[in-house]
Amino acid sequence: MTEPTPLSEKRHFHRIAHDAPAVLKSSHGEIPAKVVDVSLKGCLLDLPVNATTTANQENFTVEIVLSEEIRIVMDVLQIHCKGTRAGFYCRHIDLDSISVLRRLVELNLGNMSLLERDLEALTGQDRGEENSQGTF
Repeated sequence: MTEPTPLSEKRHFHRIAHDAPAVLKSSHGEIPAKVVDVSLKGCLLDLPVNATTTANQENFTVEIVLSEEIRIVMDVLQIHCKGTRAGFYCRHIDLDSISVLRRLVELNLGNMSLLERDLEALTGQDRGEENSQGTF
């Protein structure tokens, strides 16, 4: 059995690798992106080389396109950026989007107990048991 790494011990949400297209929207315009991974509380995007985002902590909206009819839309806060990859913490997600995201996580985890653990961590976080930066 492998020992968990310190980083994985901090994470409360399982990340799902996904390569869906996305659009990063801000008051400065829209940037096409590609999803690297997504969780119930955030996402990691690969941005074009020439894309610029301002300093960390900027608010954005991410729209993840799963199909013509199915999209996940989150209001997010940029928490880190390294090279072309930027991490975002979900501040708000509507009911339709969280339902789609929950199903995506459920299908990819293949283990209901892991999904339930993520959902418990999410509701605990909503009650203020998590720090403001969050770990996803």
